Amino acid sequence: MITRRWVAAGACGLLVTLAAGLFPASAAAGEPVAKEAPKVELVLDVSGSMRAKDIDGQTRMSAAKQAFNEVLDAVPDEVQLGIRTLGANYPGPDKNLGCKDTRQLYPVGPLDRTEAKTAVATLAPTGWTPIGPALLGAAEDLKGGDATRRIVLITDGEDTCAPLDPCEVARDIAAKGIHLVIDTLGLVPDAKTRDQLICIAEATGGTYTAVQHTAELSGRVKQLVGRAATPVVNPVATEGAKQCTGAPELKPGLYTDRESFSEHRWYRVAVLPGQELRASVSIGSDRAVNNDYGVLLRATTLSGREIVRGQEAGDGRTDLISSGLRYPKAGSGDDEEPAETVCLQVSNSFSAPASVKTTPGMPVELTIDVVDGPDGASDVAAFGLGRGWWLLGVLALTGFLAGVVWGWVSRWRIAVWRTN
Repeated sequence: MITRRWVAAGACGLLVTLAAGLFPASAAAGEPVAKEAPKVELVLDVSGSMRAKDIDGQTRMSAAKQAFNEVLDAVPDEVQLGIRTLGANYPGPDKNLGCKDTRQLYPVGPLDRTEAKTAVATLAPTGWTPIGPALLGAAEDLKGGDATRRIVLITDGEDTCAPLDPCEVARDIAAKGIHLVIDTLGLVPDAKTRDQLICIAEATGGTYTAVQHTAELSGRVKQLVGRAATPVVNPVATEGAKQCTGAPELKPGLYTDRESFSEHRWYRVAVLPGQELRASVSIGSDRAVNNDYGVLLRATTLSGREIVRGQEAGDGRTDLISSGLRYPKAGSGDDEEPAETVCLQVSNSFSAPASVKTTPGMPVELTIDVVDGPDGASDVAAFGLGRGWWLLGVLALTGFLAGVVWGWVSRWRIAVWRTN
């Protein structure tokens, strides 16, 4: 999951981490609902390098089998679990064949622990490391239905089947909006393996964990499988428009989208008199980007008049940047007054080196909430301060009055000085 924070503009709603399992798009946005059993597929690397004997005095393969036995004993009854392997069958030098070496060892469904353990016990380190094809196969294994879906990838090395980049595969999976999270675990990883597994996890809102011991492996996999069974808020996939006209109308909830570098996307929210709109946005830099970037969340009327804005800048030290805004619409006393359409513009100023792919766009998470507006005049927001011309008018009037008073005081002091 990607780490979240509350924006300075106010409590703009809860930003859930991208690594959490997700609820179906058919539900109301942001609403936990009853749903079918969650699905998890464990993807295990059985390539030749798993023979290395450097985890608690045993081979990586032996450590993985031991951890799998412990995990299978602890899988919650409501979880449908499957197992897929990569590099388990073809030992030869033909790369074309080696990069197709991925298969489903145990189908996703109700778990028969004895049968699953028997299947794992037969595995022996064999061939290549086709991570990209294995992720595509796992996504296919988990497709269909509205269940929470999660892939847990366990490997000891980077993919050996380029140019099918597993990081790009993960981004393509995320861009489909199917809410499939990929968590990665690296067994005694080197720097290149770590970077690749981090990229895969971040592309789908998952997590990366480096593993040095058997207990760490079994404990982490148990945690991830259990997390899939935990009900969470449901982000709903949406697609912003090029302009406010024709933009999707969003209800209160949590939404996900993808935005290209330096792009503007528009959404609409209906706000009734006496209500307050609270909105926040987070954009994750899930690939290498240039330093110095920003995000802008801007609220305008249909005529283009700016109501309020929130913006934030970053310098490259974080992989997430957020902003937010609040807009209280004054009550009119007319119960039949129609809602005002507020246009929300999400913009970013990200750029990247020429070698970095710009598609699919970067992940966007948008939180919308509409609550009762403030009743008391003590709330500054009730005056509409910060709403474009309102603020300019207040400042101009304040400056004029201050100038008049100061001029009068100065003239009085001079007159007194002359008299004395």
